[in-house]
Amino acid sequence: MFSEPSTTDVAQVFPPGCRVAKAIEQLYSCSKAEAFGISPDPFGEIVAAVLLRYAADAAEAEQLEILASLHIEELILARACSSGNEAAWEAFIARFRAPLFATAMRLTCDPASATDLTDSLNAELYGMPNNHGHRTSRLDYYMGRGSLEGWLRTVLARQHIDRCRSRSREVSLEEQIESGVAFAAATQTPAQESDRQVSSAIAQILTGLDDEERFLLANYFLDQRTLADIARMTGVHESTISRKLDKLTATLKKRIKNQLVADGMNHAKVIEILKDIDIRDLNVDVAASLKQATF
Repeated sequence: MFSEPSTTDVAQVFPPGCRVAKAIEQLYSCSKAEAFGISPDPFGEIVAAVLLRYAADAAEAEQLEILASLHIEELILARACSSGNEAAWEAFIARFRAPLFATAMRLTCDPASATDLTDSLNAELYGMPNNHGHRTSRLDYYMGRGSLEGWLRTVLARQHIDRCRSRSREVSLEEQIESGVAFAAATQTPAQESDRQVSSAIAQILTGLDDEERFLLANYFLDQRTLADIARMTGVHESTISRKLDKLTATLKKRIKNQLVADGMNHAKVIEILKDIDIRDLNVDVAASLKQATF
């Protein structure tokens, strides 16, 4: 069940004339929001909601950094799709149908299963009315902090895992992943060999994390606790947890890149591989490394 997006009084939270309000206004012109019928006021509500979620108590400079880093066109495309804009949905399908099917093929290794998986996800993304008559879409969860394609790959991988769990009877999904069966292919292609190298590097980096780092990653990515839940557990504001996670994931990517270069991979190839890769697509026993943590 999806949560309904909340509206935000932008003028009250970010008064006209302040630097954040001006930055939001400037983003409108490069967001392509007008093409989907989104005027400046609802656009401001969409962007302000992201800021309030991740940096409610942050300094103005940090809020401006977040604004500058947003994938604003993709955020607006997602919101336009979830609101039922047909032009946006057509643009979405034209752009992401092929990449999503390619990811589904990597996960299932079967065209029919890949088609079924992508069709099921597209139905959730397109949205449907809830009991109160409001349209709900899984795209409401996308916040523009990373690429939309990367986010979609993650959602698709999670959906595939859920299906595997529901169908598995004799062998658990975790055992399948640990034994390398879940996403195995008959032969090692160059792309799969690169995945193997990346998986190995990630495994090495994860084992070197300190307790706090493992705690944050395990609770957020494995246990899927919310920022608010983790904040309550640690006694700090959820925006602080958000900043720590952002910093940690950026640091991890840098460590993984350095590890791959140290292992002999060409630097340019490392950059290309890591550009869109998602750890959930790889055969890495993440749980074994992260769930050692107590903090």
